[in-house]
Amino acid sequence: MRIHDIDPENRPRERFLNSGPASLSPAELLAIILRSGTPGRNIVDTCQELISKFSLERLPGLSLQELQAVNGIGEAKAMQVIAIFELHKRLHYTRNTRLRVQSASDVFEYMKGRIPDETREHLCILFLDAKNRIIRHEVVSVGTLTASLIHPREIFKAAIRESANAVILVHNHPSGDVQPSSADKQVTTILKQAGNLLQIDLLDHVIVGADDWFSFRDHSMLS
Repeated sequence: MRIHDIDPENRPRERFLNSGPASLSPAELLAIILRSGTPGRNIVDTCQELISKFSLERLPGLSLQELQAVNGIGEAKAMQVIAIFELHKRLHYTRNTRLRVQSASDVFEYMKGRIPDETREHLCILFLDAKNRIIRHEVVSVGTLTASLIHPREIFKAAIRESANAVILVHNHPSGDVQPSSADKQVTTILKQAGNLLQIDLLDHVIVGADDWFSFRDHSMLS
C-alpha cells in the first residue's frame, strides 16, 4: 500500500500536524524524516521492517552497511538515519558541557555514548575544575587495564596541562559486570598515591556497564 492510499487523516504527516509527534509510532516518526518509499512499498512499512529487524534501541549504533540490508534503505536514507542520531549525540554532549559532578551517577550519564567501542575496555580520565565541573575528558588507554600499561605520568601530565583541580577515572567493562578486578584496584591505588603527591585529587574511579556502574568512592575504596 502506498502512503497516498491511506486515508488522509491516518497518514503520518497529517497526524503529526493534527495531534503532534507523540501520536506517531517510532516507524512513523522515522518515515516523516525519510519521506519517500520505493515502488510498491511505502516508507512506513520500510521503517517498520528496519525497527523490527534491529530494534529501536540498536538503531543509533548501526553502520551504513547494516542499514542498507533492509529493502528500501539505500545509501542516502542510511546516511539520514545515522545523521539523526549523531545530532542527538552532539546535543547530549553540549548539554553536559561544564557538568558539575556530584555523584557517580553524574559520571555514568556523562559517559553515555562517549566510549568509542564498547566491545573493548577503555580507560578515560575526566578533568575537573575547582567546582568539580568537567573541563573535558580524554581516552588514555584501550585494552585490558593493568598497572604495567597505565603509567601515572601519562595520566597526570594531561591533568597538569588542563590545570585540573581533580580527576576522575572511568573505564568500561564490556562484559557488563561492573565489579572491580584486582587489577582495577591496583591501578586505582597507584594513581591515588600519585595524585596525592601532585596535589591533584583522584575523586573517584567509576566502572561503567550498559545499565549500571561501580564507584570506588561510594564503596570507601579510595583511602
